[in-house]
Parts: sequence; structure tokens; C-alpha cells
Amino acid sequence: MTEDMTGAPRELGSQWYDGEAGPLVRPYAMTGGRTKPGPTGVRFDLIALVTLDAGAPVVDDDTALGPEHRALIDLCRPETQSVAELAAGADLPLGVVRVLLGDLLELGCVTVSRPVPPAQLPDERILREVIEGLRAL
Repeated sequence: MTEDMTGAPRELGSQWYDGEAGPLVRPYAMTGGRTKPGPTGVRFDLIALVTLDAGAPVVDDDTALGPEHRALIDLCRPETQSVAELAAGADLPLGVVRVLLGDLLELGCVTVSRPVPPAQLPDERILREVIEGLRAL
């Protein structure tokens, strides 16, 4: 037994358990100490869209993937998700999600795309003309 800062007794190893949150795992343990995605060259912005690759290898038997990797894959399975949505859905820090997505991208499990920048969207005037033309039909 040891004492915490208040002098109350505490069991050894209890710093890894929170009564309300359950067992705690430090983010660096989930990423193997890495803080950046692998050498993919892809930026995982908050709005980057992550899609499960249809030709992705079967990951059920792959021991290289941890439970956090599998959670991200499960979140991407039904629909494309943004990096921010994945972090919220998996209840993981954003930095951890970026590193894990880098792993999944390197394995060919996911694809990452960027939404269309506002400068490349059609002009509002053109859209209004199309709507008016459709109403005229």
C-alpha cells in the first residue's frame, strides 16, 4: 500500500484505475509511443473523410491490429466518417486517432479523402439559375 497526495492509503497499481471511468490506458501505450502517423504523407485534418476500403484485407485474424484499430474500422464500416467523428465515436484523443488511422492507411484498410474546398464549389448564382430553370419546367 502507498499513500496518495492526501495521505489516504491506495493500492499499488490503482493509478491505472478510475472508479468512474474504469481502467485507464495512457495514449502513448495505444500508439506504441508514436506521436505522428506513419510515413504516409497524408494529413489527418479534423474534416478529412475516412472510408473503409472495399478491398481491405480481412482484419479479424490480424494480430497487428489492437482493439482501438478495430473500433475505428467498426465506426467506418457503415459510412464515411470524418477524423473528428471517429475520435468522438471511439472516445479517443485526436492525436491517438491520427496515429491509428496512419496504421490503417498503411495496411490498406481505409482510404482518406478531403472534402471539396469552398473555392471549388459551384457559384451560388449558378445554383439559383438551375433551380429557376427546374421550376420553369
